[in-house]
Amino acid sequence: MPDELMLMQPAGCYWVTVQRQEDAIALARQVMSAQSAVTLLSSATAPQELLTPPLTSGPDRIPMYSLPQTNRALLKLNKDFLRLFSSSTNPQLVLFYTEVSDWDKLTSSELSEWLKRIKSVLKKKNISLLIITYGRKIISLGDHLHGLFCYLNGFSCLEYQKDNWKYRIHWWYNATRLLADRQLALNFEQNRFSLMKQDERNTPLTLNDEHIFIAERSVLEGAPPLSNQWQLQDSNEQVYAQAEGADSATVIFSLSHNDQTGGLARHIHRLRSLRGAGLKIVVREMEVGQRQNDERLLLACGVNIIVPFGTSLSRFLIMLEGLQGQRYQRYVPKDFSVLRKLQQPLRQKGFMSLEMFCHTVTLLMNDPLLPENSKGVLVALTPVSQLRAEQALTLCKTRRNGDVFTVMDNRLYIFLFSCNLHDLKTALASIFPLPYDEMFSDRQVWCEDLPILSEIRLMGARVPHAPSITAAASAPKTTSTPPVPRRVPHRIALAQSKGADK
Repeated sequence: MPDELMLMQPAGCYWVTVQRQEDAIALARQVMSAQSAVTLLSSATAPQELLTPPLTSGPDRIPMYSLPQTNRALLKLNKDFLRLFSSSTNPQLVLFYTEVSDWDKLTSSELSEWLKRIKSVLKKKNISLLIITYGRKIISLGDHLHGLFCYLNGFSCLEYQKDNWKYRIHWWYNATRLLADRQLALNFEQNRFSLMKQDERNTPLTLNDEHIFIAERSVLEGAPPLSNQWQLQDSNEQVYAQAEGADSATVIFSLSHNDQTGGLARHIHRLRSLRGAGLKIVVREMEVGQRQNDERLLLACGVNIIVPFGTSLSRFLIMLEGLQGQRYQRYVPKDFSVLRKLQQPLRQKGFMSLEMFCHTVTLLMNDPLLPENSKGVLVALTPVSQLRAEQALTLCKTRRNGDVFTVMDNRLYIFLFSCNLHDLKTALASIFPLPYDEMFSDRQVWCEDLPILSEIRLMGARVPHAPSITAAASAPKTTSTPPVPRRVPHRIALAQSKGADK
């Protein structure tokens, strides 16, 4: 690997994220074996385990420290550095081996403040700090680190892809040059990472790839790659990993179930944030169509187009052709959690009491963040004569947050959150295991805000309230003596006898 991509400046802070634990251990051992002096600090495992078996090269003595996996220990690390290390004119290297869960304990503001304090200590003690973090959730950590350019002298990631490794350098400052946007293909031989052959290494991420299609295999419905420009992958995760090195390619994800929406939206949001407006991102629905809110989430995260379920392959290819040459124009918020929260205002589903049902639907209808007259559909279903609403209730299986139902007057009321009127039949078919047309004799539908609110108010007026005598009747009977009427004095005039006058 070229020296310019490995050198670290004195008093610098560098961070490398690694997907797999075995790769992180191998990288840490390789770094230590290349040093004349290094201090090892580990919170993910006992530091002795990183030196087993013993290194074949490197310093004769390596000071080792273990850090507890607690929030408090991590936040006080700058004070530990002040106590452990003395100021020196010679640069000192500290390798900090961590797991991604260690950093999950810190908020974004705490992480930036932690780096700020550490940088101050590194400068005082003339220390270079290399943090190696491994774990499956490094994508979320990477999102935070991208916003901390002012505190990090270098940030890169090592990812395993089939039979080789991709080393992506987001930025790396080596005291003489600032390098950014680089990708290297690595081999792992004899317990060391090394560059692949000359023609494959040090590949800029910004290649002219506008005619390349990176697609999940199922979007072509079993057809082989249409040309050498098509790169088919076996999963959306592989599509995402390949697209991280693209600049203006067409990236095509498949969507087979509603449960995939959240993870797919996170991938798309990160791709759009990192790779910019040139990337053309497409989602093709392979099964039943998505709800309005799911589509809004994907579009808000940076999708160019969503290809509806049922679109023919020829029509799909024409849509891709029309997408070429375009650039994404809409604004994408940096914080994915904000988007996710706005798109899922309700975390409840299933049966509710009549009172709770009315309260929940009213809250959704009055939510100013949801689009007007597109918040959902209210359906009242009257069962056939052989079936009671309570029996039909047992067959109602909702899968999405926001889909709630209740029973009133032998009718089943269902509110389908973020459902279009033209998707109602599809939604009902997914809720009931039996044909709903055979279960219900009548159906009434409300799809706009005011009619839904009006019907909910009428339903709320029917909520049974216990009469006051019920509580009195249920209370234990007590015998009490009736109050004695109070005597009121009256003025009486007495008649005087004649004898008394004498």
